[in-house]
Amino acid sequence: MSQNLLEVNDLVKHFALPHPLLEKARGKKAANVHAVDGVSLSIAKNETLGLVGESGSGKTTLGRTILMLEKPTSGKIIFQDRTLTDLDDEEIRQLRKKMQIVFQNPYSSLDPRARVKDIVAEPLRAFKDISSDVAEEAVIRATAAVNLSPDSLSRFPHEFSGGQRQRIAIARALILEPEFIVLDEPTSALDSSVQAQILNLLRNLQEEMGLSYLLITHNVNVVKYMANRIAVMYAGKLVEVGNTRDVLEKPLHPYTSALISSIPQPDPRRRLKTVAAIGEVPSMVNLPTGCRFNPRCPYAEGICRQQEPSLREILPGHLSACHFSEKFQ
Repeated sequence: MSQNLLEVNDLVKHFALPHPLLEKARGKKAANVHAVDGVSLSIAKNETLGLVGESGSGKTTLGRTILMLEKPTSGKIIFQDRTLTDLDDEEIRQLRKKMQIVFQNPYSSLDPRARVKDIVAEPLRAFKDISSDVAEEAVIRATAAVNLSPDSLSRFPHEFSGGQRQRIAIARALILEPEFIVLDEPTSALDSSVQAQILNLLRNLQEEMGLSYLLITHNVNVVKYMANRIAVMYAGKLVEVGNTRDVLEKPLHPYTSALISSIPQPDPRRRLKTVAAIGEVPSMVNLPTGCRFNPRCPYAEGICRQQEPSLREILPGHLSACHFSEKFQ
């Protein structure tokens, strides 16, 4: 039996673009968006893995595919020693009770026409034939866990602040007593002070309930506070994985260094060596040959444009996908 709660092996998710009739008549193949392109990772019980990268790097698609909300093109997803990609729809649906998601925007993820008690109880009613009294007790427990008062249950989402709405979304994810939750940018739509409250709440819930998180974010500081390990994603692939402190203090990939360099420093006397990434994330349809970061990398050489580097262990538990990672030790 595996020690990991979740294992992802060589996961691929491509989206086919609409095929123009003229190109189809000429026998040309339809183009694909390479949203996730051969990702492997693992998450242990009671662990938080932080997934970081720029917008458009494939982070959200990876999280949704892991939950089988998007059907993978290829690869394996193993949860609690069960291969999700081998299960039928009903088996996956039943297993989703242990796998939940908290979406990015609490203003759009809640039904504006439903009261809080019905929003939180919805997953429970979808999976279990229960009485209204039992459902009400479960809703009270779930909302109390996220520090919402009982008088909030009869109110509508528009009566709450952004932070309170995200607490409602978290309560909805908790009501089925999951073991694994994908947190998709859970604080990016909130003010800074409210972000801290939600992050502290998530940490406390993890300790109390033994939860495992996949935390998707572009905010490196959030990962630094929340995650045990960090995975850096670029153009559909993981380019660096390791202990959070090791990766942030001594990155072994130029892209990770560029991400860290972009964090504002409150102390003007503190001068850091910066690494600038030139240009934008490449098209996920027409990807560069070789290393996908090579058009933006200040250290790129000929081999970087010809040969794609593999994700390999450079230091114990610290992996990097760069031909020259040893130079950055």
